[in-house]
Amino acid sequence: MNKVHVKKDDTVIVLSGESKGTKGKVLEVSPKEGKLLVKGVNIASKHVKPRKQGEQGGIMQLESAIYACKVALYCDKCGKGVRAKHSIVDGKKVRVCAKCGKEI
Repeated sequence: MNKVHVKKDDTVIVLSGESKGTKGKVLEVSPKEGKLLVKGVNIASKHVKPRKQGEQGGIMQLESAIYACKVALYCDKCGKGVRAKHSIVDGKKVRVCAKCGKEI
């Protein structure tokens, strides 16, 4: 199993690719593949056929998975993508920004 440095509901910024510089919320993480879904990033068009009578078909816009190495955690205080380090606060292990020390 691969380790992924981001979790569901984290805010990340895209480092490379067509969506470079885009901020988004992580919707889903797949650690086995090392990929994740980010809201509003890597949009793909899917042609949908109507399955039931009266149902609309058409073209849907969906997020596609991107590799976790292409994103960085976003720190609100620093205003950019940062690395995270772990520290213990009140007996709990938490992730903090490596630059400013704010909890992520």
